[in-house]
Amino acid sequence: MVIIWNDLACGHREAAAVLVALNSVFQVLAFAALGWFYLSVLPGWLGLEQISLDVSVWGIAASVLVFLGIPLAAGYLTRRLGERTRGRAWYEGQLLPRLGPFALYGLLFTIVILFALQGEAITSHPWDVARIALPLLVYFTVMWAGSLALARAVRLDYPRATTLAFTAAGNNFELAIAVAIATFGPTSGQALAGVVGPLIEVPVLVGLVYVALRLRRHFPAAPGDPADPGASGVPGGPAVSADPAAPLPAATPAAVTEDSARA
Repeated sequence: MVIIWNDLACGHREAAAVLVALNSVFQVLAFAALGWFYLSVLPGWLGLEQISLDVSVWGIAASVLVFLGIPLAAGYLTRRLGERTRGRAWYEGQLLPRLGPFALYGLLFTIVILFALQGEAITSHPWDVARIALPLLVYFTVMWAGSLALARAVRLDYPRATTLAFTAAGNNFELAIAVAIATFGPTSGQALAGVVGPLIEVPVLVGLVYVALRLRRHFPAAPGDPADPGASGVPGGPAVSADPAAPLPAATPAAVTEDSARA
């Protein structure tokens, strides 16, 4: 979903793909260890009640590996074999548009099934839903605003700054739902938290897309970006004013000579 928010906000697609891939690899390697740390170790340091898991850390790791590792390996092999046998144009122009929607279909199917199982809990315990939603709302807002401010401070251009902000604010609720179901069961409170997550994430991040587009003029434009007043759209070409009423730049002698030769 990070890539969707990034595209809607006109972020840098290649940077978003790299960050999402690195994030997936990191989660495969560290998700189980982080789960053990936050549930068993950190509460003891803070003087809070410690929670012992009924399953091993390796059980969580296996769920993560199945949910993220297999699709990641399948995507890598599909691209490598597809481009090698049929070419990049066929892979990106014909195969990807056919395969892409199935990821969304699977996510929607999972959410619908979970709502069918958790519908009574959501309607009968609205306070629990609110307690889950409020920290998520704060998380999305703080992470997005903090990352965007950091990107602005280091003078990143708008596309890369937007990619950084939405990658930091995005949350892999698909993975959280899968692990919660495999570890605690589909009717557990943990699965309920995973279901509530997308309900908060989608409207909040859609709103942040509009905020990002409004803030676009406060960031340096990327080279060649149409939003850049000095971009001509042609490598090495003259600067073009953003004012449509401004006169066009004078042609260079080389350009005049080339036009005369064509005539």
